Amino acid sequence: MTTHPAQSEHDTLRDERPPAAATGRETWWMPGPDGFAACALSGSARTVAEARRFTRATLDGWRMCPRLADTAVLIVSELVTNALRHGAAAPAGPAGPPAAGRFCHAWLALTRQDRGVLCAVSDGGTRAPVLRPAGELAESGRGLQLVNRLSDSWGWTPPDHSGKTVWATVMARG
Repeated sequence: MTTHPAQSEHDTLRDERPPAAATGRETWWMPGPDGFAACALSGSARTVAEARRFTRATLDGWRMCPRLADTAVLIVSELVTNALRHGAAAPAGPAGPPAAGRFCHAWLALTRQDRGVLCAVSDGGTRAPVLRPAGELAESGRGLQLVNRLSDSWGWTPPDHSGKTVWATVMARG
């Protein structure tokens, strides 16, 4: 995944509250007038819900079709859950903030494409995701199965000492 250089006032990270998020604390996020939006994910109990709200608000702002947005929100929910569960390199301490000077546990980025959206979640984990069959009575382990079924394509960057990015694309139908 390539980086998005800050070249204009619209491309810089801002200390603002994401639309529709009334969490009472500030979050770093990047609005997306040019088809790119990103936000830091803290790893708190509300993180997955905040990622869903951020995704919905961003895709609504881009006027993406509701069906595509619904699918993207579900995919983001699974990717963020996996990043927080399996990819956090520096877990939060008992007080909550990430340890070892890390700003956040993960990043969520959305990129508008011609007829769809690319959803990408970066974390500090150094293990590649594993698509595995879930047992019929298993209580977890179906996240990547959902991503695989709902996305048009998905994959990940090769993990290294800085972590990895898991991504999925969703295209509009019809």
